[in-house]
Amino acid sequence: MRAVLALEDGRLFWGKAFGSVTERVGEVVFNTSLTGYQEIFTDPSYAGQIVVLTNPHIGNYGTSPADAESVRPYIEGLAVREFSPVSSNWRSTEVADEYLERNGVPVIAEIDTRAVVRHLRANGCLRGVISTAVEDTDALVAKALAHKKMDGTDLASVVTTRAAYAWDASEPRNESGDKLLPVGSEAGDAACGRV
Repeated sequence: MRAVLALEDGRLFWGKAFGSVTERVGEVVFNTSLTGYQEIFTDPSYAGQIVVLTNPHIGNYGTSPADAESVRPYIEGLAVREFSPVSSNWRSTEVADEYLERNGVPVIAEIDTRAVVRHLRANGCLRGVISTAVEDTDALVAKALAHKKMDGTDLASVVTTRAAYAWDASEPRNESGDKLLPVGSEAGDAACGRV
């Protein structure tokens, strides 16, 4: 199925739909990490954003509950060069495509992510729409323009847990064998803007 990433300035990127067949709007940002795509999907700091991953092959090791940063994905959508329909990892419990489909997250693949990143770096943060309703791209651009900018948006109320919960290091999903480190900010992973 065909999909499009339509940016507020009228730039269109055509590709193939994966994940959930739905339409989502958000601020388009990019991430240059080489690994950790599931952590990016579930990182609350990406709430309200469509994430462009520059690593060319995404989904190849599937998903695992132990790799989730939160109970659900917070990204609005995902844009990638190649999206693997299969996973090859002994820890994988679900294919990334199925995971994102189950969680209502659309994916556009087979696009030139380098061109998207160059466009964002030259033009700053842009709002965008991922859609499979590709007949009226002018309406998609208008929808991106009409979407509220993220400046000043209170996302803490969106991503904060509703109730306190206990974290138990002995739970199987938490037993990584890794040394526990303090939680901190990973500022600088997501980027959009002028250089």
